[in-house]
Amino acid sequence: MYGTIATVAFVGVEARPVDVQVRITPGAQAFAIVGLPDKAVAESRERVRNALHAVGLGLPYKHITVNLAPADLPKEGSHFDLPIVLALMVAMEAIAPEAITRYAAIGELALDGSIRPVPGALPAAIGANAMDKGLICPESCGPEAAWAGEDADILAAPHLLSLVNHFKGLQTLARPKPALAREETPLPDLRDVRGQESAKRALEVAAAGGHNLLMIGPPGSGKSMLAARLPSVLPPLTPEEMLEVSMVHSLAGELMGGKLCTQRPFRAPHHSASMAALVGGGSRPRPGEASLAHLGILFLDELPEFQPGVLDALRQPLETGELIIARANHRIAYPARMQLIAAMNPCRCGGGPGQSCKRGPRCAADYQARISGPLLDRIDLQIEVPAVSAADLVLPAPQEGSAEVRARVTAARARQRQRFAAQGVTTMRTNAELSGQLLDQMATPDSAGLALLRQAADTLKLSARGFHRVLRVARTLADLDAAEQIARIHIAEALSYRGETLRQEGGAVRQSAVRQS
Repeated sequence: MYGTIATVAFVGVEARPVDVQVRITPGAQAFAIVGLPDKAVAESRERVRNALHAVGLGLPYKHITVNLAPADLPKEGSHFDLPIVLALMVAMEAIAPEAITRYAAIGELALDGSIRPVPGALPAAIGANAMDKGLICPESCGPEAAWAGEDADILAAPHLLSLVNHFKGLQTLARPKPALAREETPLPDLRDVRGQESAKRALEVAAAGGHNLLMIGPPGSGKSMLAARLPSVLPPLTPEEMLEVSMVHSLAGELMGGKLCTQRPFRAPHHSASMAALVGGGSRPRPGEASLAHLGILFLDELPEFQPGVLDALRQPLETGELIIARANHRIAYPARMQLIAAMNPCRCGGGPGQSCKRGPRCAADYQARISGPLLDRIDLQIEVPAVSAADLVLPAPQEGSAEVRARVTAARARQRQRFAAQGVTTMRTNAELSGQLLDQMATPDSAGLALLRQAADTLKLSARGFHRVLRVARTLADLDAAEQIARIHIAEALSYRGETLRQEGGAVRQSAVRQS
């Protein structure tokens, strides 16, 4: 007696096909699961046994072998319960084989036979659709799985018995409807920030080009307040981007009620976060904060307080937009095209107004040395955020808020999309991703700007990465000005965002260049 059904194993956001094969043979009673199952899969024996008993079936007094093929792919998670029990019921002739042939299945079984929700319903439905199959899933996962497409055949069952009755024609399970988008929560407005005009300008530039941003300033200067208001000036997610973000959040079990993510993620982990929490991994690999911030913002407050090794793990995803977690027997990739926004004090003492550091300049040097140079080189904008004076706080609210800034940011990003489309580029969204030949084609400054850039590169000793990042920021500044070519003034402003370390070495030269522009 033999039964089989398809399911999926999650490798990153990819749902790889897995065949669940069950054979019942004469011999001593046994229930063996093979095919590299983890502890959760191995424990499914007892859940399957009790769920079958709840619907009036008992396991035969024979040898039962469950094979999860391919055998060299690790199988993790409780979502294998439902395909195992369905294949077993086919082998026991309780369900006709043709009833489940055109389906893949995921779901966890409760002891009373009900089907519990599992993470990953959306990527599982997309994977099943790629196999030309429908998906059998828990009832609460149905609205999420239905987003895989109107032509996807989704069966969302609350109980194992209702699924059996559906296959026997005694009951009909209606196709679930996609859950409506989440209600957008009001975002903090940039109008709440008093003063800090230069920081607001840097925030607008970062939003327009998707650039990483580091803010250095004393406690209470408004760094966290500014970062919290960045989502309010970013353009909304496109339908394709909603699907990308929701797939990652589905794997992490963070899609509430199956509703897609409609707002850009804003993740702000504590500085005590471990490597696995920030970049993903663990004994059962899952997306970390960097992946959950995909197409959104990863905000790291008190940047030097993070472990140096944890911060350096972000260097590769900041360049490639992808997180690779390597294991001895498999390799997992999660998308991580996030925008890094970081904040830090000048030194451990804080460096607020009227405060004197007992350790002097060495305190700031030691504190800032906790951040590696290669990581700083990947941050396009590095600005000082001075303390806010009492005179700024009593001023009336500024006339310009997030809505006005968002309009300029949206227009700048539209120009970038049009430029990419003209070149036939579909893999890039913002200027921050420009590289290689495209950077040479799209970010060529005029003669005056090129002369200034050459002078600054020699004086400030820019690395190749730093040189290119100045060009990317200048391209964004030109887009905000609706200019086709990068001018000298755009290069000068881009150089002014190069950060504290460059300011110490070449500040006078850069200030002179800005004045000349």
